Amino acid sequence: MNFDFSEDQKYLAGEARKFLSAQSPTSEVRKVLNDDAVAYHQDLWKKVGEMGWLGAAIPEEHGGLGLGMLEMCVLAEEMGRAIAPVPFASTAYFLTEAVKLGGSETQKAAILPRIAAGEIIGAYAASEGPGHPDTANLRTTFDGKTLTGLKIPVTDGDIATHAVVLAKEGKSAALVLVDLSGPGVTRKSVQTIDPTRSHAEIQFDGAPAERLGAKGEGEALNAQLMDRVAVLIAFEQLGGASVCLDMANEYAKTRYAFGRPIGGNQAIKHKLADMYVKNEVARSNAYYGAWALSTDAAELPEAAAAARVASSEAFWFASKENIQTHGGMGFTWEIDCHLYYRRAKLLAVQAGSPKVWKEKLVRALEAKNAA
Repeated sequence: MNFDFSEDQKYLAGEARKFLSAQSPTSEVRKVLNDDAVAYHQDLWKKVGEMGWLGAAIPEEHGGLGLGMLEMCVLAEEMGRAIAPVPFASTAYFLTEAVKLGGSETQKAAILPRIAAGEIIGAYAASEGPGHPDTANLRTTFDGKTLTGLKIPVTDGDIATHAVVLAKEGKSAALVLVDLSGPGVTRKSVQTIDPTRSHAEIQFDGAPAERLGAKGEGEALNAQLMDRVAVLIAFEQLGGASVCLDMANEYAKTRYAFGRPIGGNQAIKHKLADMYVKNEVARSNAYYGAWALSTDAAELPEAAAAARVASSEAFWFASKENIQTHGGMGFTWEIDCHLYYRRAKLLAVQAGSPKVWKEKLVRALEAKNAA
């Protein structure tokens, strides 16, 4: 079985890399990092919309390109390589996939064309503070028409126009769609380890909302959404981890100490080798996840969890070892290592922490073995 991308998909990856290298070098990322008044790179976001990437996985009848999830995986990896300071994941992964999965035809017709046109910025609001949100501990409530509660932190919540919110409805959960420009919504920005991706606290006080899917389906719908998003985030993490390895390898070859490249030292060789191995393990699992996602395979929960766990570990390890390989310079503000370390720590907790996904992987394997 061939899990590799097609020539067309590889061409898309190459063109995306050229575009992002030109439009989103780390100097542009730093502009967002260094300016507290800037939440995201608006010019880059506009150009991403013009490239059609926001509608890559949206059907043509709803204004998208009608490509597929494999193309989204390709784009996700390139966005991860560029650590792009734009709300791409919140919009093209979370909001788009939620509407595609649970939206009615009316909701799809109202939202998807506007996403593809770049008119909407999305957000996914599940967290209510420490701990993993689930039906048992949700405090935000939905009464069928309005939403009440507090969500924190919400990635891109301060700039989003619409949000998908996980809330309690009776004894079950619901995924609901909220227009954040409507009444009953109060937002304020919150600080995280990676200011290049803004976050917010959102208070809902009787905010008008629409359910996605039927009543009582929210928990299952949210699980499906998380599996799909997990694969895409895994590719983002894989892209970032790949750059960290490249940075460390290049520095090891060009940095001289005592008359020889530091890459000649066994300790540095071991670091680079360990980074490479973890990246390759992550890539194998990410490709498995891409196959399961693109074919709607029954193995998707297992594949998504494996991809998420492996990619989280690879990106964190590569970003950490990249700093160590750079030595004293690696800890400075001027060197780009910390940009990737920040993003690695942030992506590790989006859509659930590695601990949550490890538990999901164990449960998926137990169910598979019991069948």
